[in-house]
Amino acid sequence: MTEAIIYDSLSGNTEYLAKEIKSIKKNAYYEKIYDKLIEELPEYDIYYIGSPIIKGMCTDKIKRLLQKIENKKIFLFITTGYKGEDYYESLTRRILEIIPKSNQILGIFLCQGKMQDAVKERYIKLIQEHPEDKNLKVSLENFEQAKPHPDENDKKDLIEKIQELSLT
Repeated sequence: MTEAIIYDSLSGNTEYLAKEIKSIKKNAYYEKIYDKLIEELPEYDIYYIGSPIIKGMCTDKIKRLLQKIENKKIFLFITTGYKGEDYYESLTRRILEIIPKSNQILGIFLCQGKMQDAVKERYIKLIQEHPEDKNLKVSLENFEQAKPHPDENDKKDLIEKIQELSLT
């Protein structure tokens, strides 16, 4: 069985998880996504595909890749600055909608990931402009909670999820 680990990463969170998958999938093809890879995607039996979430969706390159793959097995690993079961469920639904139905989704792993400092600066500025907005304060608290992620527990949970699916 041939396997590929393909990911996009903007702040290093998703790459961190991709490297962890590679540590147990030593023979898997491993690559950060780029345009030519999407155009000339080699054939594999299982694709481990990782992406950060940007404005409620995976990156454009990963989206194009997911839309292209047909009749394959896919395991998704996603990092996002926000956390919450309802949020994770809505992300999962949105991402699954773009994947052709001919594919088999083996599993989906979502975890929180640290955000860039510019996000915190934006929240602070918005709080100063709108001190009555409690959602902004929650967003700032979430930013702080996300700082250490993904962490060792996230890596462990990812590997356990893959092992539960008998993919190792």
